[in-house]
Amino acid sequence: MSVNLMGKHILGIRELTSEEIYQLIETAITLKRDKQTGRSHELLKGKTLAMIFQKPSLRTRVSFETAMTHLGGHALYLGPDDIKLGKREDIDDIAEVLSRMVDLMMARVFEHVVVEELAKNSKVPVVNGLSDFEHPTQIIGDFMTILEKKKKLEGLKLAYVGDGNNVANSLIFGAPKVGMDIFVASPKNYEPKPEVLEQAKEFAQKAGTIIEITEDPKIAVEGADIVYTDVWTSMGQEAEKEERLKIFKPYQVNMELLKYAKPDAIFMHCLPAHYGEEVTKDVSRSKYSVIFDQAENRLHSIKSILVHIAYK
Repeated sequence: MSVNLMGKHILGIRELTSEEIYQLIETAITLKRDKQTGRSHELLKGKTLAMIFQKPSLRTRVSFETAMTHLGGHALYLGPDDIKLGKREDIDDIAEVLSRMVDLMMARVFEHVVVEELAKNSKVPVVNGLSDFEHPTQIIGDFMTILEKKKKLEGLKLAYVGDGNNVANSLIFGAPKVGMDIFVASPKNYEPKPEVLEQAKEFAQKAGTIIEITEDPKIAVEGADIVYTDVWTSMGQEAEKEERLKIFKPYQVNMELLKYAKPDAIFMHCLPAHYGEEVTKDVSRSKYSVIFDQAENRLHSIKSILVHIAYK
């Protein structure tokens, strides 16, 4: 562990350095290999993780809870009705109280300002398990998966097709930090925010990589090594669903679109998938798809994050 992340909040890919990202991936790969060979690591024995959930989850909850079990620790689930974050009790009070009782916190929330407020008032490390701005634990697992499949990250082209959402933001921030070009295809008015692009392009200029935004999915996918998509309607946007279905229809990842990518391209999706909308079922089960390896790697990448910020 050459990079020291002890005690650090993991709120977004934006704040992580290239060295930190690569270290998290390397440790995740090591922990995965050790688990497969039967070697256990009780690196967080006696430690407790408080898991704060405003949004429901499959992969995030199971990954964090299982990660703590594998590492010898304990995970405490606090659902939407348990503490009513910011309603029953102020966020700063919750952070202050919890951080006197537990060793780590993660929060899966609607607004990014909530994880920032928790981190600001917490005495222990806070991990963003998802917010409306970033999804860092997802992207560390994604980059781990790409490295496993492609044997490198630097010099690859990643095409993201769909909504300029939190996952897109984290990919845009992260791609230049690992040496990847990223092309994003989104409908007009649904592309990543200007402030995201402005900062990400600073990262890209420093790294010598490309960030390109287009309204044409074919341009984005042309010659891509990785084709990535996400749901068109995220949690909290249900009122917009019918309108979004019409606007995003040309942005479906199907077998026809994948013909524009490299023959050995991989298809990724952070899940859950809405088949028949952002992706067709046949793509998800095709030779291109790595979505279930990607989902599994959430566990190993989260173990890596927890070890780096809490192991002494």
